[in-house]
Amino acid sequence: MDFTHFNEEGRAHMVEVGDKKDTKRVAIAQGRINMKSETVKRIKDGLIKKGDVLSVAQVGGIMGAKKTSDLIPMCHNILLTGSDIRFNILDDAIEIEAEVRTTGKTGVEMEALTAVSITALTIYDMCKAVDKDMVIEDIKLIKKSGGNSGDYVRKKD
Repeated sequence: MDFTHFNEEGRAHMVEVGDKKDTKRVAIAQGRINMKSETVKRIKDGLIKKGDVLSVAQVGGIMGAKKTSDLIPMCHNILLTGSDIRFNILDDAIEIEAEVRTTGKTGVEMEALTAVSITALTIYDMCKAVDKDMVIEDIKLIKKSGGNSGDYVRKKD
């Protein structure tokens, strides 16, 4: 049989990381979901019918980080050693920050970005009955450490 394979000549392939050394790796990503101030108040007061929005969203974000390789093509399945989701509640938005950690051969940037995305989507899902105008925006990598490419810190916008 003559198999066509996907390789460095422009075809898709999963990057080989087997020869890389295991290093401690951390990635932090952020994003936000804008909403009506009344929606923020309902979240804070526990008045969303689906339940505790931020607790459920936090679990959703952690689950998203763990499932990244199932969602993003060519992403390696990574054993995560930690994942944290933090919130900054504003008058008309919720800022989300995800920090993901591993000791391994490849970074966790995609896991952190996925965690923020799934957290925001969970908030949207839980609150859509009272606010369909919510907007998810500004999802970005803030910093990462570990690996051959070294550390990265986003410059202030």
